[in-house]
Formats: sequence, C-alpha cells, structure tokens
Amino acid sequence: MTDIVVVESPSKAKTINKYLGDDYKVLASFGHVRDLPPKDGSVRPEEDFAMSWEADERGTKHMGEIARALKGAKTLYLATDPDREGEAISWHVRGMLEDKNALKGINVLRVTFNEITKSAVKAAMAAPRALDQPLIEAYLARRALDYLVGFTLSPVLWRKLPGSRSAGRVQSVSLRLICEREAEIEVFKAREYWTIEAGMVSPSGAPFPARLTHFAGKKLDQFDLNDEAKALAAKAAVQAGRFTVTAVDKKRTKRNPPPPFITSTLQQEASRKLGFSSQQTMRLAQQLYEGIDIGGETVGLITYMRTDGVQLAREAVAAIRGQIKAEFGPDYVPVAPREFISKTKNAQEAHEAIRPTDITLKPARVGKMLSSEQARLYELIYKRAMACQMQAAELDQTAVDMADGQGQILRATGSVLAFDGFLKLYREDLDDAASDDDDARILPPVSKNDAIKTARVDATQHFTQPPPRYSEASLVKKMEELGIGRPSTYASILTVLRDRNYVRLEARRFIPEDRGRLVTAFLTSFFARYVDTGFTAALEAQLDEIAEGNIQWRDVLRAFWTDFSEAVAQTKDLKISDVIDALDADLGPHFFPVREDGSDPRLCPACGAGRIGLKLGRYGSFIGCSNYPACQYTRKLAIDGGEDPDDTLKDGMRMLGNNPETGEEITLKRGPYGLYVQQGEPDPADKKAKPKRASLTKGMDAGALSLEDALGLLSLPRLVGLHPESGQKIEAGVGRFGPYVKMGAIFASLDRDDDVLHVGLNRAMDLIGKKQDSIRSLGDHPKDAAPVVARKGRFGPYAQWGNMVANLPRGVELTEVTLDQAVALLAEKGKVMLPKGKKGAAKKPAARAKPPAMVKDAPPKAKPKARPAAKANLKTKSKTKATAKPKPKLKAAG
Repeated sequence: MTDIVVVESPSKAKTINKYLGDDYKVLASFGHVRDLPPKDGSVRPEEDFAMSWEADERGTKHMGEIARALKGAKTLYLATDPDREGEAISWHVRGMLEDKNALKGINVLRVTFNEITKSAVKAAMAAPRALDQPLIEAYLARRALDYLVGFTLSPVLWRKLPGSRSAGRVQSVSLRLICEREAEIEVFKAREYWTIEAGMVSPSGAPFPARLTHFAGKKLDQFDLNDEAKALAAKAAVQAGRFTVTAVDKKRTKRNPPPPFITSTLQQEASRKLGFSSQQTMRLAQQLYEGIDIGGETVGLITYMRTDGVQLAREAVAAIRGQIKAEFGPDYVPVAPREFISKTKNAQEAHEAIRPTDITLKPARVGKMLSSEQARLYELIYKRAMACQMQAAELDQTAVDMADGQGQILRATGSVLAFDGFLKLYREDLDDAASDDDDARILPPVSKNDAIKTARVDATQHFTQPPPRYSEASLVKKMEELGIGRPSTYASILTVLRDRNYVRLEARRFIPEDRGRLVTAFLTSFFARYVDTGFTAALEAQLDEIAEGNIQWRDVLRAFWTDFSEAVAQTKDLKISDVIDALDADLGPHFFPVREDGSDPRLCPACGAGRIGLKLGRYGSFIGCSNYPACQYTRKLAIDGGEDPDDTLKDGMRMLGNNPETGEEITLKRGPYGLYVQQGEPDPADKKAKPKRASLTKGMDAGALSLEDALGLLSLPRLVGLHPESGQKIEAGVGRFGPYVKMGAIFASLDRDDDVLHVGLNRAMDLIGKKQDSIRSLGDHPKDAAPVVARKGRFGPYAQWGNMVANLPRGVELTEVTLDQAVALLAEKGKVMLPKGKKGAAKKPAARAKPPAMVKDAPPKAKPKARPAAKANLKTKSKTKATAKPKPKLKAAG
C-alpha cells in the first residue's frame, strides 16, 4: 500500500520519490493552492475575522490529483518547506482535502527537512509531527493584516490621491525609507574641510605618509581647518617644524570571520559582489536548493534559503572543519568550532544558516553542471560557509606619533597581515578597496626619539558627502536592522515598489519617483502611525509572539483593527484642498527648489503673477497656476528644470532616425495604450496599408531609446537560434502578455531581468525546457503544415491541431506519443464530431467554465443571504434549458 507525500515543486517531488522508493508516491502542490480572493469581504472583522479562501483552477486541479491518489493510502505526509509559508501551504492542503472528504481513515503528518539529500529526507520521514498550529495562526494573522491594510487603505488613496496604485503594510514603510533618504540628500549642504598630509623620511631613508592630528597644541576636529587660509597656515607650520618620534605603538589584532549566510546577508552580498537583484538571488538559490543530477541522482546543493538563523548543524561544522584541515592545513582550523548568535531583531526562523549540503562538492567540481549565475552564487555560499569556521586573520598594527615641540603632531599608521586565516578564502565586501590598502600599508622601523625628515607637505580640500541612496543590499540591511519584513518578504517588497512605479533603480540605487513621494507624503500626513518603522516592527514582534504560542492571533487583529478603522473613517470628510495643502507643504522644497539667482521658484512662468503649486486632477497630480482659469499654465509633476523624458513628446512624437535599408523615418510616439515606435507614415492613397509599429516593453526608458533599440523592436519576432538537438527555430518576440521565446507551439514568458532584444540561445532553451514538462511539439500536420502539439490537460494528456483536440489513449504518456499517432487520433475525433449529412471540419464544443471553489477557515456566525439573481439571467437560463437540443456526449479533452 502506497503512502502519499506532498511537496511544493514537481522537481522536488521527483527527487524525493527516488529517495523514498516505491512505498511512497510524492506529488506536488505547485506552491500555494488557495488564497484570499482579491475583493471585499475576504476578511470579515465583524465576524471575528472569519476568512474566505479561494482556489484557482490550477490549485483545484492539483488538489484533485492528490485526493485521487489518497484512495487506499494510510498516511499523508505534508513535506512542504520548513518555514511559516510552508506550514501554511500544508494547512491549506489538509483543509482542501478535508472539504473533499478525502482524509477519512488517513493519518495526516507533517515532516520538514532543511536540505534535499537522501539522509536528510529519510531522517525527516522517521520523525514526523503534527501541524504547528501557532505557526499557522501567525500566518493567518499576517495574511489578514496585509489584506486589511491593502484593501482598506488603497481605496482611500485612489479617492483622495488620484493616480496612486496601492498601499501595503510593509511596502509603504519601505517606500518611506527610500523617500526620506532622498529628502535628506536634497536638503544636504556640503561643508568644506581640509587635511594636512606630509611625506616623511625615516633615519634609514624609507619614505612613509603621515597626517596632522594636532595644530598649535590643539587636537584637530574634522572642521577645524574649514578654509584655505587656515589650511595654509597649518601647512606652513608643518614645513617649518623639526619632528622627532614621541611614541611607537605596536599591537596585534584579530579579525574574525563573518557568520554563514542568512537570507538577508546572502541578498546583500550577492548584490555587492555579483550584481544580482534580491529576486534574482532568491530564484537562483531556489534552484540550488532543489538540486542537480550528480552521478545519476538529483542532490540539493544548499540548505533551505529562507532563514534568519546563523547556527549550523554539528555534523556540518565537523565536515567543514575537516575540509579546512585537508585543504589549508591544521593552522587554519580554530581550536573549538565557532558558534554564532543572531543579531537580527526578532530572529524567528528555526532552521540552519545557508550552507552547502556536502562540503566536499567544491565549486570547481559542480560548476560544470550549473549555469554561470548558479555557479557564481554557489561559490559565494560555499566560501562563506567554509570561512565561518576558519581561524581568525591576524594583523600587526603600528602607530607612530611625531612632534615638533611647537604644538604640531603628525601621526602615521600602518598594518601588515601577519596571518591571513579566513582571508585566504573569503573577504566580505570585496568591493571596498580601501580596506585592502590599509591591510597592506607597512611602516618602516623607527624608534622613540628618532629624528624624522619632512620631504613634502600637502594641504587637501574636501567636502562632506550626502548620505548615499539605498541599494537593494543596504535597504534589505536597514529593514533587517529595524525589524520590518521577514526573510521570505524582502525580495517581493522591493519588486512591488518597482512594479508600482513608486521607485526606479539607477546605477543600482533606489530613486523615488514623484508618484512614490506623493503617496509617502499622503500617508505620513494622514496615516503617520501606520507607516512608522517602530509601529511596523512592533507588529512584526507580535506576529512572532503568535508563532511562539504566547498570544492569541485574533486579539492582535482586534487591537489593530479598532484603531486602524477609526483612522480610515476620519479621512471620509477629508477635502481635496486639505490633501493638496498637506502635500504642497511637504513636497514644495522638492518640486520647487531654491534657485541660485534668488528668484522665486513658485512664480508662474506664464502669467508672471500667479503662484504655482501641486494640483490634483482626475488622472493624477500635476503642477498648475493659482490664477486658474485665467492662467491655464500646467506641467507634469517633475522637479523644475528636470523634465521627465516623456515630456519630449509634447507634439506627440520624437524622431529617432532613418531605417538604413529603406530610408523610412523611425519615430517614437505616444498612443492611447502607451509609447510605441513606428516605421514610416500611413499612405493616404492606401488606407488599408498601415506602417509597422511595435510597443515599448515594460521597463524600457523612453528617454534613452536609441534608433538601434527601435529597429530591434520593429524586427521582432527575431531568430534566436536553432535547437541543437531538434534543429527547430527558437524565436523571441513581444505578444499580448509581454516578451516571450517560442519553439514551434511552445511559448515561454521572459523574466523581468531578460531583454527580448538580446536574450541568447542558452537562456531561451532553459525557459522553453521548463515549459516542455507540460507541452511537447510533435511536428507539422501533413494536411496544412500547422503545428501539432501534445499537452497536459485537466483530464490527462491530449493532442491538439488548431482548435481540434483529442485525448491520448490510457497508458500513452505525453513524452511517448508520435506525430503519426496524434494525426490518427485527431482524424478519428473529427469523424466523431462531424454531424450526419455534413462535410467539413468539426468544431470543438465550448467547455462550460466551473466557478472557483470557495471555502472558509471558520464557519461565520451568521450565514449571509444569497444575492438574488437578475431576472434577465433567470429568464435566459430558463429559455436555454427549454430550447437546447440534446447533443451527443463527448469525452472532455484537456
């Protein structure tokens, strides 16, 4: 009798089934199987926060497969990921199966493993447990909070701030961090300061640098020498002085290795060292976690990647120490294993840090089996895990003080790496070149009372710099320090901010868009508490307390909703003029910065008398004159003097150049659905003929669009290359749902990081390969050369030719059917569907769509009344039933 194991992904299911053998059948849920439907009433505070869940077609299909597989089984093992989201998926799977009455007489157990290896999976199966109810309740509370904030606050934004997209519980706080940093940069005023540096010569003639630390008997602070006159006076004093060594301080210091990666530090370091986005890092880490084929067996290469625990398993530490000794020698192994304690506020993940599952799988060995990006990320994880258990680096640091007896003191510092320790393998923040210079600076040997000659003296001017904009790495670090968000949410938060066009990335730094600043200004003016970092962190702490079983989840929701709903109610009477005044006061310095000539930045350039300021219209915010309607001056919401790139299309188009082959003009234009490029102009004599056009893809910068880019868009779809095995063409293009690659009838969407104009053959094959699990191109039909494909359907695999489909016979797999078999099945299906006395192709009858399944986690206190159907609908249904002719029963396909 076969027991059932449920995991998230099909690739993981295949691997684990090999480990467990024929006594188990491992099926995939394909992630979350249901969620709160995006509409009002999914969370009902008036019913003690009852929640309605909706399964989409995909979730319903996979749960049906699991329910059918459970017939005859004794035990269901829920083996989803070992974190809060994984526990929630297991809870949803159990709930949907209970609703189907599929769990009668079946024992339901939960198993978790931190790595996909044979030993880890078998150990987990030997130690099952019940579902963790406090962890599930923490998920329910988090999901309810996010829903209530989003579906309550977003409509307020739409009504009071036209043009806004949405607000979110953590998303809006992260946006505020970015906007406040930008405001700091805008108001920053650079301060001048000078430093005095001298080139000194030791008694043996060796040169070395030194810096003035005391002038005229006073220790210098950063701004004591704040102009050229003071700096030159200090320089002259050093040049006139005769210096002798007054103190030599030598000491040996140790630099300990950093802890192994957790989710946030992996994202930060991958951003700094590899240039990966947080989303890209997590996608690659997921692939490494699910594993590759090594020696005929699929093995996970790293442990679970969503964690904030820095501890390592004892067995792993022992293996790493053994590998260090074998590879670097006993001097690089510390006496005792290193143990790390998390510094993260509210660290709550119960599993290990991120490490290789087998430390003997060196990057050079497995790199040949990985893509370039996968290999680079694996090497980063491998080296960090090894380094964390290596001996500390040792540095000899020397400081030499020299005085002239007249109140001037120079100091020279240097250090030399006495023992490299973990630095032999890994350096954190390798992009910081300054740290490497400090480690390599060696001072010549000098002794107290030695006379030191002055070779040269330089006075150098400096200006203070504004705080840097957040990168993905530094923003994740800041969120982690503040205790907002969790390991599984960082990447999605940053993605949402970009997708909503609230921020943009330039030179890998976040810059808030004007729309994002408006939303932040509105929320801080009228919902300050709910975008406060302290409040958000405290709420995260409460969610962690729920996960520990210390507080009740509904109590947290009641306390939050009481205050939040009252704050929202207070905005109902909020006038648009109040919103404008608040935003104008907050963002005035941003949109109307002080001018160098001292003129009024608010003076209307059209009428010369009105005051320009923020205005709100039906389609969003803009800048207009106070003398409206007498003066109708307006401009897009942008900083004065810094026009938006799209503003160059004031006359509706911009010339990019000419097609080098046809000579036709290539123009950038704005249409009702956005920006597009066009080749040539319509021919007045031929109204049917239309010029070639192509829309700009999402993320393309209209201001930076070149003629080459435009010609590339107009040439789509383009040939990427030929499949090395089948010889089929692989093409890239832009369709109804965005950029894609295709081979025959197999289409695969490109990711955000892919460029449709430059995507290569390897990447295209990788994307198409993932799609080939559910669709397979068989070839062209001999009748009309149209493609024939085999697909996975709801009721099993089937063949398709145009609009005609035919189920594959029982026992024939998707991977086994041939073109000839498919053509024969389709021909037979055409005969069955052809009415008597008629000739020609038959049409596939339209399948009746089933409504999505709706279930609730708790019965409501009062059953809501059903909404009466419209009379017209009732009449239509009645008429349909009465007049419909009986049709022959056909076996459903796909």
